[in-house]
Amino acid sequence: MTVTKELTIPYLREKYESGTLSPQEVMLAIVERSNADADMNIWITPPTMDAIQPYLDRLTSLSLADSPLWGIPFAIKDNIDLAGVPTTAACAEYAFIPSEHAGVVERLIAAGAIPVGKTNLDQFATGLVGARSPYGDAHNALRPELISGGSSSGSAVSVARGQVAFSLGTDTAGSGRVPAALNRLVGYKPSLGAWPTLGVVPACASLDCVTVFAHSLADALVVDSVARGAHAEDPWSRHVVRKPAGLPLQICLPSGELGFYGPYAAEYRAAWSRAVEQVRVAAHREGISIVEVDVELFAQAAAILYEGPWVAERWAALGSFIEENPGAAYPVTEKILRSGAASEYDAASVFVAMHKLQKYKLEARQLLQDAVLVMPTCGGTWTREQVLADPISTNRDMGRYTNHCNLLDLCAVAVPAGDAAPETPFGITLFALAEEEGLICGVAELLVAGEFIPTTPPSIPAQTTLVAVCGLHMRGYPLEKQMQGCGARFIREDESAAKYSLVKLPTSPAKPGMIKQQQGGAAILLEIWEMPLEAFGGFAAAIPAPLGIGKVELRDGTEVPGFVCEAYAAEGAEDVTALRGWRNVAPL
Repeated sequence: MTVTKELTIPYLREKYESGTLSPQEVMLAIVERSNADADMNIWITPPTMDAIQPYLDRLTSLSLADSPLWGIPFAIKDNIDLAGVPTTAACAEYAFIPSEHAGVVERLIAAGAIPVGKTNLDQFATGLVGARSPYGDAHNALRPELISGGSSSGSAVSVARGQVAFSLGTDTAGSGRVPAALNRLVGYKPSLGAWPTLGVVPACASLDCVTVFAHSLADALVVDSVARGAHAEDPWSRHVVRKPAGLPLQICLPSGELGFYGPYAAEYRAAWSRAVEQVRVAAHREGISIVEVDVELFAQAAAILYEGPWVAERWAALGSFIEENPGAAYPVTEKILRSGAASEYDAASVFVAMHKLQKYKLEARQLLQDAVLVMPTCGGTWTREQVLADPISTNRDMGRYTNHCNLLDLCAVAVPAGDAAPETPFGITLFALAEEEGLICGVAELLVAGEFIPTTPPSIPAQTTLVAVCGLHMRGYPLEKQMQGCGARFIREDESAAKYSLVKLPTSPAKPGMIKQQQGGAAILLEIWEMPLEAFGGFAAAIPAPLGIGKVELRDGTEVPGFVCEAYAAEGAEDVTALRGWRNVAPL
């Protein structure tokens, strides 16, 4: 039987109970999917049947009826221990093999869940972009040219790509929420200490949480019911009861204009406006008051995390490793970690920050009594190329609406809220006081019931199209201005499937022609642009024969409109396939 692309706990349990699908078949499908997505950099220790088999064998000793996660596949962020499997924190030199499971992992396995592998992350959980790993930057599940979000990048993408039903992340500054928003998932961040962090490589131990990514809040709460509870050997865990879902007296919305950023800033701003309107409608229907609040309090609290002495807590955890292994860490990660050793972060500065934060906590507690705060999860996104070119400021932007959460001892759930642009998800986060997790669950369920968070994302008519460009329309060449005149923008460099020949047409100036071959051929270097549909028709009509616009197959198997050439033009043209791209044929 075919295994559905979107794995959920109810789907798998129904198939197991009916006998129409076995855990073995599900795991085989997962291994196949992870192999197919190998170039997306999702895994550090990818799924293999040899590693999974002992957990499959163990199911025979467990009752399906009594094990809430029986046969449910899950992924583990590679800063969380899985016994017998290396924990790398995305740094090979740091790697060690734990003899015991992390506290949360142990509980999930006891409930029948099957760990299938360890996922990629921003090294040492330092980052919110998913592009700070020597194992490669994890691709967004929907649009590979965009970032996946971090630091729990691979964990989120593994769920979104149908390789697990849920995954574990960690969240110190937003790492369990940002990747959820960017990959159209739910990201549940319980209150500090509600889930044990024993067996987790610390980022800031006093602020770290283990979190869950899933397709629905219901699935996340099933995991929560297993993972929650104080752990006798974990000094950071505490007894926090998640009350039944309920509605608050107030929903707090930010007053004034919020800041948005990145190439889709305008689309994110519009998506936020739609979300606010839908929240208002849902609140009115239930008799919940809407209160607009000044969110400067949350911004000031957030600033303490990376602009104050809390960065020293990261250095306390990892400084000795960095000092003993210079150059082992990813360059931007090492720079951030070393900032925690700055002389201004002395003991006095720590207490000054603690006292300031205590005041902010009191203000937040007063503001959020019987209330839920709604904010965008992210104010935008970036292409992977943009983040690699400017790793610090792009990462800082991604934490604008997340960094305050754990400092103020809040719980949070990030939920999808439609798309900002085609295949570009937008999400909101619901915040409440630590002891009021039932309120964020109640509001999330209210929004689901009001079809605010669609089970199947609505199809959004595309307003743009991608165009594969292989010659004079590329950046720096004479016809780039035609692309710009059509309102097109450069997205990324890419290459075709290895099925094309490239010829140099005897025109003036010379132009390339890409011709798809029935057999053989090579991968041709391309640029991918995005063009408004309203301009695309006229642009295509103006292209002179033998060139034209057809479907170009890319290296990942997808097809996009792009420049192609009729086969007859190869006669009398110079074959330059061996050079693989026009920049090698006619350098600027």
